[in-house]
Amino acid sequence: MRDKYCGLVSRDDIGKVIELAGWVFRRRDHGGLIFADLRDITGIVQVVFSPELSREAHEQAGEIKQEYVLKVTGRVEKRPPETENPNMPTGDVEVLVSSFEVLNASKPLPFQLDEEEPNESLRLKYRYLDLRRPEIQKIFIARHKAYKITRDYLTENGFFEFETPFLTKSTPEGARDFIVPSRLNAGMFYALPQSPQLFKQILMIGGFDRYFQIVRCFRDEDLRADRQPEFTQIDIEMSFVGVEDVLALGEGLVIALYRELKGMSAGFPIPRMTYADAMERYGTDKPDLRFDLPLADITNIFQETGFGVFKKTIEGGGIIKGLVLKGKTLSRKDLDTAVDAAKDMGAGGLIWIRKENDALQSPVVKFLKDEEKASLTGAFDLANGDVVFIVADKRNKANEVMGRFRQYIGETFGLIDKGTDRFLWVTDFPLLEYSEVEKRYIARHHPFTSPKESIRNFNGDYESIIAKAYDLVLNGVEIGGGSIRNYRMDEQLEMFRLLNIKEEEAVEKFGFLLEALEMGAPPHGGIAFGFDRILMMFLGLESIRDVIPFPKTQKGACLMTGAPSKIGQKQLNELKINTIVR
Repeated sequence: MRDKYCGLVSRDDIGKVIELAGWVFRRRDHGGLIFADLRDITGIVQVVFSPELSREAHEQAGEIKQEYVLKVTGRVEKRPPETENPNMPTGDVEVLVSSFEVLNASKPLPFQLDEEEPNESLRLKYRYLDLRRPEIQKIFIARHKAYKITRDYLTENGFFEFETPFLTKSTPEGARDFIVPSRLNAGMFYALPQSPQLFKQILMIGGFDRYFQIVRCFRDEDLRADRQPEFTQIDIEMSFVGVEDVLALGEGLVIALYRELKGMSAGFPIPRMTYADAMERYGTDKPDLRFDLPLADITNIFQETGFGVFKKTIEGGGIIKGLVLKGKTLSRKDLDTAVDAAKDMGAGGLIWIRKENDALQSPVVKFLKDEEKASLTGAFDLANGDVVFIVADKRNKANEVMGRFRQYIGETFGLIDKGTDRFLWVTDFPLLEYSEVEKRYIARHHPFTSPKESIRNFNGDYESIIAKAYDLVLNGVEIGGGSIRNYRMDEQLEMFRLLNIKEEEAVEKFGFLLEALEMGAPPHGGIAFGFDRILMMFLGLESIRDVIPFPKTQKGACLMTGAPSKIGQKQLNELKINTIVR
């Protein structure tokens, strides 16, 4: 129906009669002439309806409106002098229409496609209109490009692409599963996979050596700007590898994606930091390194303190943690606001001490010894205008609160260099973490992660066990993570015992994997990257919904289709399911 795409019309076509097809993006009636911007996936070209060229076409053009679908026949000409549009690739040519056909009309739109960002609820309800906007189409063209880059890079590195089942077995030790009833097996259920973890390990045991998949995953969890119930990840598994092999491969992929999507490089090779160092220095396992505001353990300064808050904390096994904001000369209102912010983040309290007129000022200064004040000044190299913020609590709590507070300070006082990107590998994660909900230790990553040292002679110190696990962080956001796996059945059973998963339960849930591990499983490990999150970060977008063609709201609803929705009683009867709404 067309000779050429709208955005590809050029000077080379001047004098040619061509056929185009697309949508009317804008229409302008200048009396004698009617102009329209015709748009398709490649861009926009101006078409002109002139009574001198075709009176019939000119008269019919008076009826067309925005988003009408047209097929246009006309001659390409150079635009008259001083009417060129340098902001458009086709801005120095136009098409003089000899005839056209309205292929389809359009009702008035709920929002205009050429105006400012519409309300998100409207965008999602009329997603097919939102997807027509050129700036949105650019996002999904970039997404397509990222698919190809990923496939090309991994294929060149010896990987095979697989698909794994969506209807699978529900297993413990993860987020909440989405459950699917089986009509053919009454009372039985499938689970939608949170990841292809077990299947990719089985593929390694099957001898395929290198697997990848750009895969949909499903997690029934609370949503936020960078989380969706269904999402895409780049899933990778490799045989006969150690941590260094996986990190090198993963880094190469990220470099390729970053270079192609952003057209630049960013501080490669990627620096590394252990989990322990990240928590002590930044209070989080995903630190934002675009600003340098480290935390400092100043417990030693107050070992002999008489200040009750510090003394009680230290005697209870806690620590004193601080950070310094330099040269901002905060007002009392600024300081009070910071205290309230820290309390909202979970702090029992926040102490501030500022240096003004060569002296320390704070409601607590009168309780501190001269040597403590001198040591504090020296530890932070305090100058006039500097403020030290201090939290006293158990180590984990103090680190976590100060980590969140550090980010708040960075955002509030403009310390973050938004014009740069900082990647970081975080390694040597704890194998286990304590769950306040379950009142027991659970796998931090998943129960198939290998420890750095054997756990056969476990001494009861859960928090001392280090995993062969790693995350990739960008600007304070985790964009990928993985581990080396347990590849021997006896080692995997030891892990289950550590998690208080009895052997009978392990066989029931993971029997097929345990049996496979007994039949010559190779050492293997891998990594998964959040594909949607990478696109969001690399393209500079605020929400993961912006890079997903048909996203869900924060309540997990699709405003366009109305999902989730009720189903009829006939379907429920076929599934032998009764519903109870409380």
